[in-house]
Amino acid sequence: MKKFQLLIIFTFSLGVFSLQGQDIHFSQFYMSPTNLNPAMTGVINGNIRLVANYRNQWASVLRSNSFRTYSVSYDQRIPVGRYDYFGIGGTFWGDRAGEADFATVTGKVSGSYSKYMGGNRKQSNYLVVGAEAGVAQRSIDFINLRWGNQFSTDLGAFDPNVDSMEEGFIDNFTFADLAAGLLWFTVFNENNNFYLGGAFHHLARANQSFREGVEDPLYSRFTVHAGGEFLLNSKLGLAPGIIIMSQGPSFQVNAGNSFRFLLGRTKTSYQAFSIGLWARIANKFQEGSESTTIHSDAAILSTRFDYNNFSLGFSYDVNISSLSTASNSNGGFEFALIYRILGPEKRGVYCPNF
Repeated sequence: MKKFQLLIIFTFSLGVFSLQGQDIHFSQFYMSPTNLNPAMTGVINGNIRLVANYRNQWASVLRSNSFRTYSVSYDQRIPVGRYDYFGIGGTFWGDRAGEADFATVTGKVSGSYSKYMGGNRKQSNYLVVGAEAGVAQRSIDFINLRWGNQFSTDLGAFDPNVDSMEEGFIDNFTFADLAAGLLWFTVFNENNNFYLGGAFHHLARANQSFREGVEDPLYSRFTVHAGGEFLLNSKLGLAPGIIIMSQGPSFQVNAGNSFRFLLGRTKTSYQAFSIGLWARIANKFQEGSESTTIHSDAAILSTRFDYNNFSLGFSYDVNISSLSTASNSNGGFEFALIYRILGPEKRGVYCPNF
């Protein structure tokens, strides 16, 4: 009975969170660059980058109504002068959650400019500024929602035959979206680098209300992220990373490290295998109080395999929050695929291996 009650609370909590319109997130944020920061557009050791991401969360509880997120993107760099670059790209992502099919679909284009700040052929320092603009649509199936007045005291249960008597709602709407970002990175050599970036999403703060005549602006999201690659010896390296996101009353931090094992590296080929452990923490609202507390949300296990132009990543979230009783500690699994198309240009090392 206790587990059933937790399941109800769990489902309700996820539903409220979704309807507040918070953004998608990927545990492998470092393998979804254009969603992380528009300044990452075109920052590639190559000419063109194709990226695909897929995430499935809470399937152990919600079954076929789990949270499903997918993203595909294309970006490329264009040389400018001797050292600088333009970056252009496009991203399409979608998210669907819950029995009522609360869904968001977004298409956006982004651009960046990478300014060379000094260095040499093996070492470089760059400052990148980026921006993006897009259009999004949000929708929901009101027929599958359950309203308070549909609970029958006679039956002691939900009665789908009772009219919800809710009026003035729209089941979808479209809005414009804008974002901007900055990125600094330093490449010490082909095996060691560091980067630091920040982004400001939802500059327009578009209305997110499904009810006519009601204003519910989308919270702007602030993101700070950092990471790098550091070779310990000829076969082993570290790839730490952190992302901090703040959106309205919500706050989240992902941090951890991957151990990268170099299997082979020459001028024409690169093979590496990575295994990592990450943690996600977030704030927790106290019912009846405006204060929040910080709690551990998930431990994330990740793997990544790099083979020449391909990078394949897989991660799994182990739920360690208070909802773990209902979810049996299951969180979500995630896939990421990156393919780079190289060109004839030979300018030495340009950027970290995103």
